[in-house]
Amino acid sequence: MLNKVPEVILAFWIIKIMATTVGETGADFLSTTMNLGLNGTSLVMAVLLVIALIFQLRAKKYIPPIYWLVVVLISVVGTLISDNLVDNLGMSLEATSIIFGAGLVITFVLWYVSEKTLSVHTIVTTKRELFYWSAILFTFALGTSAGDLIAESLGLGYALSALMFIGIIAIIYLLYRFANLNAVLAFWLAYIITRPLGASLGDLLTQDADAGGLEISTTLINIIFLITIICLVTWLSIEEKKKAKVVVRV
Repeated sequence: MLNKVPEVILAFWIIKIMATTVGETGADFLSTTMNLGLNGTSLVMAVLLVIALIFQLRAKKYIPPIYWLVVVLISVVGTLISDNLVDNLGMSLEATSIIFGAGLVITFVLWYVSEKTLSVHTIVTTKRELFYWSAILFTFALGTSAGDLIAESLGLGYALSALMFIGIIAIIYLLYRFANLNAVLAFWLAYIITRPLGASLGDLLTQDADAGGLEISTTLINIIFLITIICLVTWLSIEEKKKAKVVVRV
């Protein structure tokens, strides 16, 4: 198989953050606005994710619409897993953060022992892709729990929390760019932090003014972000086709 994941360029991070935000606002929209409830929303999104993953795993190369659909769905499901453990089972954010963190570490250890790499540039077998998506799911769930824990513990509010996470990502980039931070480590650290960043942005845009939000409709935010994601994914699809034509000509 060809590599099954996209190049890590600016568009990648923009879509990732927007997908993360949709994961936060989308779960709230389905659960509250559409009155599906937490359990109903979890069931529907889990089924959709499994279906999308089947198409993704069956593909022999990176296909932008399928790949990013999985990312959006896994973002929602990661949020719902954390919410179910906290809201339905009464687990603390500290406990869920530890559980998801441990799950992510175990996934990385098993992945490295099996494949001798954690690079996202060599997802060329089904086994590596399964490790990859397992890690992605844990990053979303961990980002949800840890992000909420940090925001509640520090009491920063949504805007300051978002700025804090942006600052952390900037530090990671600077360490990678100028201090020789390992590229694989830098990628996964940034990937984890973009989850609470997206959640903070989603809460900032949609929550009540009394809670520090801007009170923008979750429906409107979901529409705007999904349209933007679709436009970017369409552009990426066009670029992939251009690359394929060049390869064929060569």
